[in-house]
Amino acid sequence: MPSFDPVQEAARNWAKHFGEDPVPSMAAVTSIMRVQQILLARLNDTLKPFDLTFPRYEALMLLFYSRKGALPLGKMGDRLQVHRTSVTNIIDGLERSGFVTREPHERDRRTTLAALTDKGRQTAAQATEILNQIHFGTEPLAKEELDAVTRTLHRLRADADGFD
Repeated sequence: MPSFDPVQEAARNWAKHFGEDPVPSMAAVTSIMRVQQILLARLNDTLKPFDLTFPRYEALMLLFYSRKGALPLGKMGDRLQVHRTSVTNIIDGLERSGFVTREPHERDRRTTLAALTDKGRQTAAQATEILNQIHFGTEPLAKEELDAVTRTLHRLRADADGFD
């Protein structure tokens, strides 16, 4: 573990070589990327006993909350904001674990559905209980800090994804 903050050190060097103006942007992006790595590692460690990764958990929860417990793979990719190849890999893993099955669409032969199994539904509920207990790995942040982060990042997401 470094005894200094690498982002602060990078900011100091950035200012020295490129001036002060770009430092806040560089420091914010670098911090967000590092926090993403930290959170993903924490969440994956927590989900490992359930034979899940965080991307698989997200897909499982998408099916868990769907009306019929099944969705077309293309729609899952849109909602998860990942490429179709990634959806295929995620569903492959969930299927190997017995959490989902692939089923043909009743009206469109070209479409394959991912359908939640009873084991998948039970695992989703158990994993969610644990993630809620650990606050999705966000400790030591308080509720107010989490709300502020969510509000701030909403602006970037809305700008990129075209929602309000």
